[in-house]
Amino acid sequence: MNVNSMRPGWLALSLLLAGCAVGPDYQPPEAQVPAAWRDLPSQAASRPQAGAPRSDWWKNFNDPQLNGLIDRAIAGNLSLQQAVLRIAGAREQLAQARGGLFPSVNGSASAQRQQLGAEGVLKANGAYDLLDRNAPELRGSLDSLTQPISLYQGSFDASWELDLWGKVRRQVEAAAAQQQESIESRNDALVSLEAEVARVWLQLRGAQSIMRTLQTQIEVAQQTLELTQSQQRNGLAPQLDVENARAQLSSLRAQLPQYQAQARQAMNGLAVLIGKPPGALDAELMQDRPLPALPDVVPVGIPSTLARRRPDIRQAEANLHAATANIGVAVAQLFPSLSLTGQLGVRNTDASYLDNWSSHFYSYGPSLSIPIFQGGRLVSSVRLTRAQQASSALSYRQTVLTALQDVENALVSYRTDQERVTQMDETVSALQNSFDLASNSYRKGLSTFLDVLDAQRQLAQAKQQAEQARIQSCLDLVALYKALGGGWENYQQVALPRYSVFGPAASAGRSL
Repeated sequence: MNVNSMRPGWLALSLLLAGCAVGPDYQPPEAQVPAAWRDLPSQAASRPQAGAPRSDWWKNFNDPQLNGLIDRAIAGNLSLQQAVLRIAGAREQLAQARGGLFPSVNGSASAQRQQLGAEGVLKANGAYDLLDRNAPELRGSLDSLTQPISLYQGSFDASWELDLWGKVRRQVEAAAAQQQESIESRNDALVSLEAEVARVWLQLRGAQSIMRTLQTQIEVAQQTLELTQSQQRNGLAPQLDVENARAQLSSLRAQLPQYQAQARQAMNGLAVLIGKPPGALDAELMQDRPLPALPDVVPVGIPSTLARRRPDIRQAEANLHAATANIGVAVAQLFPSLSLTGQLGVRNTDASYLDNWSSHFYSYGPSLSIPIFQGGRLVSSVRLTRAQQASSALSYRQTVLTALQDVENALVSYRTDQERVTQMDETVSALQNSFDLASNSYRKGLSTFLDVLDAQRQLAQAKQQAEQARIQSCLDLVALYKALGGGWENYQQVALPRYSVFGPAASAGRSL
């Protein structure tokens, strides 16, 4: 049979095999979601609607300070920088996987002093005795052959495993999916960071707002105490009224420290979130500012777009993709592997002859490895990857359900807490009238001081509860924005800490 006539057939077969990849091809899953959100109120002061949500949602609060804090947190948060470094690691893993598609070439050079032990072998086989009897004049030549020698060698070695069954391509596919998973993990960390900065900032403004309310009530309580003291000096009120008024004033003052502590803790938290030590932001955050107003309309999109906005859903999908590709890697290990190897070099006992073509040597040829018996390890590997892929599919479905629950719960909380704000405002208005009437009646001697004290206590509690409801409504809006998953789209270029193969550096370097 003519070998040359077989070469085109083998080449065609090799190209055909190189084009196939065993294992299932990845198909993006379809998220099972409802057509619309269940809780979209039409009468609330701030109404969620099915419009496209904006990516920089925090700007709806219309506060430049909050905008600046989030920008600084994105640039300086240490946890976010760790997530960015994980992307860099995944990128290098992808580069390593792609390297398997190409031949590997290594160079080597050596200089050795060798004693082969030939003299002992010759003596053991009687070569010297035979030489002494028949040709003693050759004894010197034989001795020279048994002396230590210097061997100089330089060579290039090349090997290439043909990706007949697509194992390397599946590894590249899995590595690319894992890189995408790292990117989505960074995006999820980014969304959480933005929401956390907004949440802590609102807690700071909320604590300051309640302190303002308390301070107003303290001033009213101080006026009430002065009134009762005046009444007591004129014999129109007993000392008991004075003590009750003093107790009411002390009770209100005793509530201030807890909100002062909350404000201080919030400032410390914001400093750490932007990568600064606690207390670094006290000077700029100490100034008292009111709570921001809620936007009139809050676009929340539709459920079918949630899977594209939520980084955790995109991350679960990337994990599913990687798990699917790993099945192909495991299946490919069941088949034979074909490698092409070659070596070219020069070798001589005299280094000055290494550049002489007569000193060259070479070898080349194919190498076939066939898995015959592995104790069930390869089959078990396939079963394991299929189980992991099924688990990843269930994890994706669970992530989608959790995301839907997060949005629906946030919508319910946002609506009900706004209703609570409305009811509390009405309560405060009624209690304010009650307190004014009780105070006027007490001045005219038509009611007891207990009526004034009780009305004042209820009014102070209602005002604090109303402020708490406003704070909670703002926090509900942040939770809703976080549940919707936006806020990462405009921040794909995040500074990467400088690093090298010799170790990390402290300064910032290239970005991802």
